Formats: sequence, structure tokens, C-alpha cells
Amino acid sequence: MTLENRSPARKPLSAVIATAIAVVVVLVIVLSYASPYLILNRLHDAVQARDSQTIDRYVDYPALRVSLKQQVTQMLSRRVDTQKLQHPLAALGALVGMALVNPLVDAYATPDGVAALLAGMPPRGDPGEVPPSAGDQPSEDQAPQQQAPSVASSAPAGAQSAAPRAKGSASYRDVNTFAVTYARGGDSLPYSVIFHRRGWFSWQLDAVELPS
Repeated sequence: MTLENRSPARKPLSAVIATAIAVVVVLVIVLSYASPYLILNRLHDAVQARDSQTIDRYVDYPALRVSLKQQVTQMLSRRVDTQKLQHPLAALGALVGMALVNPLVDAYATPDGVAALLAGMPPRGDPGEVPPSAGDQPSEDQAPQQQAPSVASSAPAGAQSAAPRAKGSASYRDVNTFAVTYARGGDSLPYSVIFHRRGWFSWQLDAVELPS
């Protein structure tokens, strides 16, 4: 058999290999793009199942703690400045809250705190505030673009009271940053939970952006 006779048989094989490579590349791109949405769904499932181990897997607690401290401190500082101008005596409450930033951060940098963040219940900076415990989390799954149930009336002292359901919308900010923004409407300002890429397919929740 001559070289000329063998070449036609090789062309289909080369085409198959090229097609297979192209399919693999497309699948990798699609899975990479979809990975934060899949992880967000896993987190919501873990919250409903009270699966702290799965929650811990997708949360960078040291980074989240730093972000929470910065955001809560800024939120309370703005509150103090505003209340000093409007009601000087009312600013005392915000000043007390400033002294309790670390306990509040410690309470929210936990599986229960992450569950509250993903249920549309961010820290408000109130003295003695704690996130709802896992047992108080709503049973209804809250995926992006869906409504999150409000907190049950039996929530522990310091937890947020029942409020209009929050709506979450998820989207990329850039190739390595993924944000879920929650809004209740009315006078409530939106806030965001931030994920950052850890490799091709892995993401971790590591920051929040509280209302200005």
C-alpha cells in the first residue's frame, strides 16, 4: 500500500480527533461558566439540609471575616455620622454597635451566618445581633431570581424579624468574581454576597457588600 493510498484513511481519523478535542474544550468552557451557579445551588441545598461540612467547603472564613468587619464597621460609621446630625442621642445606639463589631463578625462568619446571608438576611449592626440558627432557616429553597422566605416569628432574640421576602439575582462581575445580590424592596437597600474563583471549576464565598 502506498502513502497515497493510506492518506485518505487517515483524514477521517484526524477529523474525529479534532472534533473530540473541540467538544471537550466546549464542555470545559460551559462547565467553567456554570460552576458558580452549581456551587450556589449546592450551598442552598446544604443550608436546607443543615450540612455544615458542605457549607464550610465553599466558604473562605478568614477572608469573609475580614470583609464582614470592614463592611459592618463602615455601615455603623455612616450610621453614627447620619444620626449625629439628625438625632444626637440616637447615635448612642450606633456607637454601642461599633464596640460590638467583633462579636457580630464572629457570629456571621459561621455556617449559620452564611445561611442567613444566603437567605437574604444580612447583619444590621444592632447590639447583640446574631444570625438565625440553622433550625430557624426557611425550608423553601431560594435560588437566584426566586424569593427567599422571611424569618420565622420564633427566631432567637437579636435575629432579624419577619420582613418582605428577598429576591436574589446572580451574575458574573468578571471572569473570577461572581455576585449574588439580594433586595427586599421598599426602604431596604440591596446587599451582595461575593464568590471568587479557586481554579477552573471551584469557587468560594469570601466577601459581602452591605448597604451604603
